[in-house]
Amino acid sequence: MADDFHRPTRFSNDWFEQVEGDVDPVVRLQLASETANALLARVRAGADPEVVERILRVAREDGIDIVAELWSQARPHTLPGTLWRVHLLHALVTQRAEEAARLYQVGADALPTAAPVVAGVPAPASPDELRALSDTILRGVFAGDFAMALERAAAFATVTAAGAVQVAHLDDAAHPERATEHTKLAARLTDIAADLRVSARMWRADSLD
Repeated sequence: MADDFHRPTRFSNDWFEQVEGDVDPVVRLQLASETANALLARVRAGADPEVVERILRVAREDGIDIVAELWSQARPHTLPGTLWRVHLLHALVTQRAEEAARLYQVGADALPTAAPVVAGVPAPASPDELRALSDTILRGVFAGDFAMALERAAAFATVTAAGAVQVAHLDDAAHPERATEHTKLAARLTDIAADLRVSARMWRADSLD
């Protein structure tokens, strides 16, 4: 898998690597919380379809990486930490669409659980269908049932992680380095899925901030 992303994403090497910045950690976390709360409060309060569509367009075309970098070091079960994980999944789908579709479909075929149903991607999965899922999740984050959007994102991550494990097994003998990359991706996606499920429960309990 390629390690670089198309601009404007500014991740380098491991795209899941947390961004290291020069901002004081305490100030960074405070800014992360303030920007996450302000973004959701502004959009969800009015739920203006034009505003939501504009945010989706920015996420698709320009990225929200400058703001998302503030969220990257927030604790997992906080609002900024949750938005960071949604942002990572969106980046995977929009910038590695064909690979993500392949891993998702392999995972959907392998998993004997309801996760593919919760994610809601028709079989066989295609890059366009995954992009549509990503937009649906973002709409839920900004204007719909936030907890349900997080659960769909978690299900997507679970299925894709299962696919990455299966592909790693297939690559193990002939392409050990690629197998290692897929194994690491699977582990990261599994962690993201677990974190998003916790955040969904906390949102419903009005304790996610």
